[in-house]
Formats: sequence, C-alpha cells, structure tokens
Amino acid sequence: MPVMHFRIRWPDGVEANCYSPSTVVGEFFTAGSRYPVDDFVARSREALSIGSERVRAKFGFACSAAMDQLARIEEDASRFSDTRDAHVTVLGFE
Repeated sequence: MPVMHFRIRWPDGVEANCYSPSTVVGEFFTAGSRYPVDDFVARSREALSIGSERVRAKFGFACSAAMDQLARIEEDASRFSDTRDAHVTVLGFE
C-alpha cells in the first residue's frame, strides 16, 4: 500500500506530520487549503477510515496506525473547541 504523509498547521501555529496508510487522503484535502477544525477532523476521520479499510481488504486486518493518527488529530483538535473561526492548514503531502 502506498503510504502518504500530510503536513498540517493547527490554528496556534503548531505544525504536525500526519500519517495515512493510503493516498486516499489526497482526495479529501488540497495542499495550501484551510479547513475549519471540525471539517478537518471529519475529513480526516473519513479518509483514515477508508485507508484503514483498504489495509483490511489487502491484509485481513485494519490499520492501527491510521486509527492512532485519527486519535491524535481528534485530541489536538479538542484544544480549539472554544476557538471561533479556527482553521487547520494543509501544508502539503509527502
């Protein structure tokens, strides 16, 4: 499976390198685009779930690393639950 990493910037300026077990994440985000935090989390949830299921289809088990990544995204996003107009910027893909 082709792994893809995507670099993001949280509303507080902190950057993170995120993991996806599949290139499907590229269908949910555009490099250079900003997404409201809730939208970013929802898109991440869908993309990482699809990627995990692709791993399951190929190897017979879900991708725990994708679910770990989703948990980190959800935890980090919770810091901004009370912040109006908070956006996540997708900086690029590797």
